[in-house]
Amino acid sequence: MVNWFWRRQRGTARTLSLRSRGDFGDARRVDFAELAPDVNTFLGQAAYLQLGFFETLSELIAMTPSLAEKESLSRAAGAALAKHEELVALIRDRGEDPTSLMLPFREPLDAFRRATHGVRPEETMLSVHIIAGMLDDFYLALSASYAETGRRVARILRTDDDRQAIVELVVEAIQSDPEWRSLLAMWGRRLVGDTLLIARAALRPTTLAASDEKRVEPVFTALMAAHSRRMEDMGLAA
Repeated sequence: MVNWFWRRQRGTARTLSLRSRGDFGDARRVDFAELAPDVNTFLGQAAYLQLGFFETLSELIAMTPSLAEKESLSRAAGAALAKHEELVALIRDRGEDPTSLMLPFREPLDAFRRATHGVRPEETMLSVHIIAGMLDDFYLALSASYAETGRRVARILRTDDDRQAIVELVVEAIQSDPEWRSLLAMWGRRLVGDTLLIARAALRPTTLAASDEKRVEPVFTALMAAHSRRMEDMGLAA
């Protein structure tokens, strides 16, 4: 499994919390020491991640013959690009070079993106929706570790992702051929496992003690609950 979260700042206490998109202030909080990556690593990963979503959606647009579907996918691609650009602007505001911060993650993130491309466009659409949803939620959880910078990241990630169009396209595929339901449900289960492993790698300086595993469990329970809701919205079993 690719590990994106390999650069860590030791000796600094962090606070992780998973917050709902609609409520930034009332969240269940999980405290750790030496757990979240340093702020530049966090920003570089977050910015390149959004760029990857944009690239995948752009590829889907290019291979989609329907003009209506192209337009639907372009809205989601535009939202991902806007988030990327806002994160890049934040990095520049901090006096850092965005390219330098993102470059260490180009190879591993591109490898993960290739590994989660489906054979068919519908599978790749589901990949974007599931992975972007889970990792946006996870980065929102991490954002609580970085004071005002984290609050700015959270505001960026909470902006409209325009992925409802992807949901509608997946639902249309399921309605056109019932076999899509079981195929996409299996694909979704594969995606969630890989994505959780990648998120989990962010919380592992080396290994977590059993007591810390229990403390981190609420974060991943919330991630899985949100994932289940996304799948149910498409008529798929999580």
